Amino acid sequence: MLVKVYGSAVFGIDATTITVEVNVDKGIGYHLVGLPDNAVKESSYRISAALKNNGYKLPGKKIIINMAPADIRKEGASYDLTLAMGILSASNQIKSDDISKYVIMGELSLDGGLQPIKGALPIAIKAREEGFKYLILPKENAKEAAIVNDLEVLGAENIMEVINHFNKKELIIPTIIDTRAEFYKNIEINEFDFSDVKGQESVKRCMEIAAAGGHNIILIGPPGAGKTMLAKRLPSILPPMTLQEALETTKIHSVVGKVKNSGLLYSRPFRSPHHTISDIALIGGGGSHPQPGEISLAHNGVLFLDELPEFKRSVLEVMRQPLEDREVTISRARFTVNYPSSFMLVASMNPSPSGYFNNSDSPMTSSPQEMQRYLGKISGPLLDRIDIHIEVTPVPFEKLSAEYKAESSNDIRKRVAKAREIQSARFKDFENIHYNAQMNVKQIREFCKLSSESKNMLKIAMEKLNLSARAYDRILKVSRTIADLDSSDNVKTHHITEAIQYRSLDREGWLR
Repeated sequence: MLVKVYGSAVFGIDATTITVEVNVDKGIGYHLVGLPDNAVKESSYRISAALKNNGYKLPGKKIIINMAPADIRKEGASYDLTLAMGILSASNQIKSDDISKYVIMGELSLDGGLQPIKGALPIAIKAREEGFKYLILPKENAKEAAIVNDLEVLGAENIMEVINHFNKKELIIPTIIDTRAEFYKNIEINEFDFSDVKGQESVKRCMEIAAAGGHNIILIGPPGAGKTMLAKRLPSILPPMTLQEALETTKIHSVVGKVKNSGLLYSRPFRSPHHTISDIALIGGGGSHPQPGEISLAHNGVLFLDELPEFKRSVLEVMRQPLEDREVTISRARFTVNYPSSFMLVASMNPSPSGYFNNSDSPMTSSPQEMQRYLGKISGPLLDRIDIHIEVTPVPFEKLSAEYKAESSNDIRKRVAKAREIQSARFKDFENIHYNAQMNVKQIREFCKLSSESKNMLKIAMEKLNLSARAYDRILKVSRTIADLDSSDNVKTHHITEAIQYRSLDREGWLR
């Protein structure tokens, strides 16, 4: 008897429906075709043990299983349940009149228990797109997949629950989530708050500008000045994620199995990889089955690189293209995968190897040659892609011990959200452009027009600081954001002046 059941394969952040054809006929043998990898080939052992331990068995006949389309490589153990239900259906051990309405996925334990799978959300999205009515998968993935509406998500703990469901002995209760209600209920939760930060008013101003325009920022200061503390609080002043952004972000985290049982991600991601990270772990890729890297996991959020010069130069250089294009393309001989990577880069560094710069009271100092070698680890093109450079100085004791409460993240976020609304209205006719940092050269010329006085001011700065054309564009973008925070239609001279101040690493004294 021939039966067709349906599973799904995840490539990049999208799923492809896999048709599993199971034919049970006279003879002996077990044949699995359709480009399966070793984990899929080994499924026969897991299926056999799981069925036997639950009162069922593999039929003692010739079993031929074809996984179509045959030109797509099937990887991982998540097809165990798909194959098992196909075998039971083809051998008439379960009732399967409506099995074609189901997408079935799950990894089997030897006792029949179901282990969680990766990519439940993209699988659910694809199942709904292709008109399937039900999705059966491990219970741990049910909440994640139930984000998708118009699809009944059935979470099972073991294979017997699935068998009883098809035999109509005990139906699995669908997992139902009111996605919008859950999203808006949890959207305001923030672990860190700027009210915890004493002093550092100029740096907070920079963080506010960076959040308002989506600008990349680097914090330069000695140990203990508060760089990491400030960076961790940046997501708390970013505008709340929209439901669409939350779905995009959850989809990426689902592919690498980082959603677990939490369902939709409500907060903007904050990723802080260690400086020993490899270029593949940062950018994504790896082998014949590429995975998203840290920059994609930070999509719609913040990527924090602490102690930037300690990262390998090759690792930093691979970020140059994603910082511009806001996506990563991983190419292999058989296929190409695109991962979104629209993130805010926040980097921090000490001003010198000793951690102190031009400070006569510091316990140690660095020579100009040591400093030049240290800062030389960061290439000019990468620094050009960072819009704001700001020095972070230690907070004096008087401010640290003061009892006052600093401005809260919620108050700062209101100003940021207002500036973002201005930008949304400005870019409503442009696809994939939502805030100032995403502007290309054409939009910069259109929306950052300067008066003759402002042009002259910028010309002097460009010549004195020897700025590149890219740095020129960055200054204009930042000045446009400062103007938006002031609710100003035009970029004025004081906006340009403030933006120029935020190019610390371009000024004399750092490398000279």
